[in-house]
Amino acid sequence: MDRFERGMLARSKAGHDEGRVYVITKTDDAYVYLVDGNIRTLQNPKKKKKKHVQIINRKYDIAGADDVKMKRILKTWSKEEE
Repeated sequence: MDRFERGMLARSKAGHDEGRVYVITKTDDAYVYLVDGNIRTLQNPKKKKKKHVQIINRKYDIAGADDVKMKRILKTWSKEEE
């Protein structure tokens, strides 16, 4: 079973967006597709290699979610981390 699953949170480990947290919306063999609801929307996800992201062991139900829901998920998670 693949450890990258739809609805999980992931932190970027490399690139100009290093340290940013995203929600995984889709996975394939080598890539994950990341959304933050703000710059990276559901219509324009960030395609990133799996080796360049770190999984955060938190999973959310994103069935039928929109960009506002993605923003709320990330905001809720960041408040829990404080």
